[in-house]
Amino acid sequence: MHFQTFTKNYKKSFEKYLTNLVQDKSQTAIEEAMRYSLEAGGKRLRPLILIALVNAFDKDVLQAYPAAAALEMIHTYSLIHDDLPAMDDDDLRRGKPTSHIKFTEATAILAGDALLTKAFEVVTEGELSDKLKLALVRELAQASGHEGMVGGQQADMDGENKDLTVEELASIHSRKTGMLIRFAFRAAGILSEVDKNTLSDLDTIADKVGIAYQIRDDILDVSSTEEELGKRVGADAKHGKSTYPALLGLERAQELFAEHLDEALALNEAINNRISNFDKELLESFIQSLKLN
Repeated sequence: MHFQTFTKNYKKSFEKYLTNLVQDKSQTAIEEAMRYSLEAGGKRLRPLILIALVNAFDKDVLQAYPAAAALEMIHTYSLIHDDLPAMDDDDLRRGKPTSHIKFTEATAILAGDALLTKAFEVVTEGELSDKLKLALVRELAQASGHEGMVGGQQADMDGENKDLTVEELASIHSRKTGMLIRFAFRAAGILSEVDKNTLSDLDTIADKVGIAYQIRDDILDVSSTEEELGKRVGADAKHGKSTYPALLGLERAQELFAEHLDEALALNEAINNRISNFDKELLESFIQSLKLN
């Protein structure tokens, strides 16, 4: 099945599941703020990759919904906090006012905190074995914490107005952007109970896709428009951040982007050769969809 077809079939049901997890129980505005950011839109790439991969391994996709929802909650909380004045100071996200603009800075911080903690409740839901649930909790904590996304965010801020090498930039983004993408791949492997070689290949594909995704974001930040992206363009230059186009030039950044995607496609083929009932088209079509026109 093509990834775009899969997205059309599952995105609405996943989003309904996701937003229904946040019920009005606190008697405050916090749930409204949480849902505002969850419902802001976006492609839902991370959770849909997770769900699609479980489907590609011929497993029950509904068992993937809790882990996928937890992942999207972590991602959304990180965006709320990224947009705050103390960090990237953005007033637009996915074409809508950011959380601290729509509500208040304090409510935005608390909404992010609430989504972070809710994620670890959600990931334990469903009928999975305790062993699998514990493995998912551990993976999510490592991907989102100081060794993963949060550490990458700190390294990204530490690198502002500094001349970073390509290797240093890759290290930052392998954590800041790549670790949640890696969780999507690893969680799908854990849920599908794949062999060690396949899990290793999923890791590497996630790394390649994660770096490629960041290179793509950097390229679009200098070559796209606010209307196309749904957020301010040129933000990286504004904050003195190193980017792949700035370090390598636009042409070489585009080449490196293509190389990472090609390597990911080759590993997808390797998994297909190893597992007879693996639907390689789902992951292949997703990787192909990232390519720049």
